[in-house]
Parts: sequence; structure tokens; C-alpha cells
Amino acid sequence: MNVNGTALSAGEVQLGVVHAPARAGQDGELSFTVATAGGQPVTKYEEAHGKQLHLIVVRTDGAHFRHRHPVLDPETGVWTIPWTWDAAGTYRVFTDLTPAGGESVTLSRTVEVAGDYQPQAPEPVAKSVVDGYEVTLEGTLAAGAGTMLTARVTRDGQPVTDLEPYLGSFGHLVALRQGDLAYLHIHALADGKPGPEIRFHAEAPTTGRYLLYLDFQAEGVVRTAAFVLDAGLA
Repeated sequence: MNVNGTALSAGEVQLGVVHAPARAGQDGELSFTVATAGGQPVTKYEEAHGKQLHLIVVRTDGAHFRHRHPVLDPETGVWTIPWTWDAAGTYRVFTDLTPAGGESVTLSRTVEVAGDYQPQAPEPVAKSVVDGYEVTLEGTLAAGAGTMLTARVTRDGQPVTDLEPYLGSFGHLVALRQGDLAYLHIHALADGKPGPEIRFHAEAPTTGRYLLYLDFQAEGVVRTAAFVLDAGLA
């Protein structure tokens, strides 16, 4: 699995300055442009998983993860989305995109949000509860080898079998390597079943600790379950 998302440029494009509210709790917009090596804004993109651009934002300690889809101004090339930071800290902003006629790339920048904060030290966890949904992640990560991960979704002790498609599948998984936040984009295997299990094929590039975020949709709402796994040697 390729590791990307650690640089502001890749291929023939680069991520411009990210503009966002300066402090937590301040309402505003998050905006940016993607430009060519010559400085021209990119205004045409290919769709991937139903969207032209996937915006992933997470604090560098793994907290406050968000996966959003901003709106493009096709005249100026500026992407915008309403934005309010939940907490202070240093954030990594990832843009996952494919310029028209180009290759898929993941670009990133850091954004500082003013205020005091204490970074958290993520510890391994394979179970997450969000809005009454309990999600258990089964399986392991291995450096340089493919493994299977299975997310099992239950509610009130009963298996959830009415998950709804989101971005072309019943689950969307992002993994970030702790430290440099190298970005791994993992999609569910297409078995056509709306739960309770969502299966993924994953390959960690190196040993170490990984932060994983599963987006799933039920009852019209997208929720995120967070996990932490350690990758060992294959």
C-alpha cells in the first residue's frame, strides 16, 4: 500500500494555503486552492467514490477527525466549506483528489488553531461506540503484507443489517500512521451486504501505531468510529 499525504505537492499539483478560523468556536469558512506547478488554479477534477475532492481534517494527536466534501468554484478554483474548530491544536488538512486527466494524489498542510491544549497519546483500541452503535474492528495490521480487517456493527446488542451506501460502499476507512500521519485510504470489499460486517483489505507500509477512522451511514446519518491498531512484522 502506498503512503502519501505527507507533502503539500505531488505530481504536477500543489495545495495552496489553507484559510480557516483562527480560534476554536469561531464560525467561518475553510478554503483553499489546488494549483499546477505553474501556479494556475486547477478547476476540473475527476470524481472518485462519488466526489471530486475528499477533505480529511484531524488534529495531529488523532482527535477531532472529520471527513467532508467542500464546494468548488469552477471559475476561481477555490474550494470552500463552512467551518468551526471544536478545539485548539495543530491540525493536518488532507485533500484527496484527481485532477482531470491526471493521477490521484493526496496533498496536505498543517493549520494552527490558537489556544491551549494537551495532546492525547492514543492507545490501542478495537471497539468504538458512537450514537448507540457499537463497532468492533477485528483483525490485525502487518507491515508489508495484506491482511483482512472486519468491522462489525451492532446496536442494543443486535447486529445492524440496514447500513446505507456511503461513497459507493457500506464503509469508508481512513488510516493514519501515528507521528507523520502518513495517509492510507482503504475501501470496503464489495460483497453487497449492508451489515453487520464490513470487510477491508489493508496493508501497513511499516510497523508502528495506526489511527483508523470508519465512516458508515445508518438512518441517513454518517457516523465515524475511531480505532487504534499496532502493525507488527508480517
